[in-house]
Amino acid sequence: MPITITMPALSPTMEEGTLASWQVKAGDTVAAGDVLCEIETDKATMEVEAVDEGTIGKLLVEAGTEGVKVNAPIAVLLEEGEDESALEGYEPEGGAAPPPAETAQPEPEAPRPAKQPAASAADDARAPAPKPASGGGGRIFASPLAKRMAEQAGLDLAAIEGSGPKGRVVKRDIEAAVKAGTAKKAAPQAAATAAAAPAPTPLAVAGDYPPATDDYEEIKLNSMRKTIARRLTEAKQTIPHFYLTMDIELDRLLAMRKDLNGRSDAYRISVNDFIIRATALALHRHPEINAQFTGEAILQHRKVDVSVAVAIEGGLITPVIRDADRKGLVEIANQAKDLAGRARDGKLKPEEYQGGTCTVSNLGMFGIDQFVAVINPPQSTILAVGSGKQKPVVKDGALAVATVMTATLSCDHRVYGGAEGARFLETLKGFLEDPVTMLL
Repeated sequence: MPITITMPALSPTMEEGTLASWQVKAGDTVAAGDVLCEIETDKATMEVEAVDEGTIGKLLVEAGTEGVKVNAPIAVLLEEGEDESALEGYEPEGGAAPPPAETAQPEPEAPRPAKQPAASAADDARAPAPKPASGGGGRIFASPLAKRMAEQAGLDLAAIEGSGPKGRVVKRDIEAAVKAGTAKKAAPQAAATAAAAPAPTPLAVAGDYPPATDDYEEIKLNSMRKTIARRLTEAKQTIPHFYLTMDIELDRLLAMRKDLNGRSDAYRISVNDFIIRATALALHRHPEINAQFTGEAILQHRKVDVSVAVAIEGGLITPVIRDADRKGLVEIANQAKDLAGRARDGKLKPEEYQGGTCTVSNLGMFGIDQFVAVINPPQSTILAVGSGKQKPVVKDGALAVATVMTATLSCDHRVYGGAEGARFLETLKGFLEDPVTMLL
């Protein structure tokens, strides 16, 4: 009996992914462990291996298809001795496979007058055997944006050849028709209706799609950017943030860093490595900060796993340094460098970027003096640090110059209050201003 291959859940929070590419084709023989395809999640592109051996009977989802739900069938594997005849009447487990769509499915349309015969004929020729609409006329397959652009340009959608999935008319088809000037004008009745409609506003209103114009470039959201938008919107809507800011002098730290880096070529310790180490030790000393809110309880983590924000193409990822409070500066430096490099190459495993208990975000290397960061749920804390710059300070009643870094703690008020956050920052400041204490 054929075996259904489904979209795997590559992380506990994964709900859908993009089938980036197939490494096999129908008719190929595969063994357990062979790479079948590459799946793009919100964090990385990962290879999916075959679990069973057999012959690829059919690929149900085209390469490049986005929004494939977890457990949706993506291919069918034939067992030994089976051929294509075994697929007759076979229904893949897990429900129907998603269409190989490049864009979202069309929104339901309100009832409208029947099309002119010519339009229906063109539509029927383009769509795969659509059922006739009640009262005659066929449905025009087009994206909402394409419909709006065609209406504004006075074009007849039925006269435009669609290049989208199943002949669907998409944005690029309208742009090509406008440029070529060959598309037939809309029927008089449709044109009159369009003329009577209110003129579109120059700017899109909230919740509306941007108007069709040459004044912008549409950049499609990748899975990572969609997840960032969803999670951080949720964070700002559901987490009562409050912020604590403190200036920290770095001169002793910079001197120690220079001394340590001059002792060996086997490592290179950065200022951020010191910050990670100090954050981990401060979390160990203040377990009320190393916690999360569940709605029913507060969970204080026994382990200190520090997430480190790394900017990558198309988004942000936070690889985790496990048990950071138990690791020395050199181990933290080497691990942070390795994780950041593989993060930028999209080679991290899910367990390497999931499950942190607090996040450190450093924009100092970009010259940013100070900023506030959005908490990454389910964590309750993120530390935002800026660049260290020489500033005038008062010491013992006299004016002096010191290298000062501003650190801002974003806090979840459901988990702890201002006093607890202030004590945490005070401890962090102590470690960074007297870095030898981090070695004790």
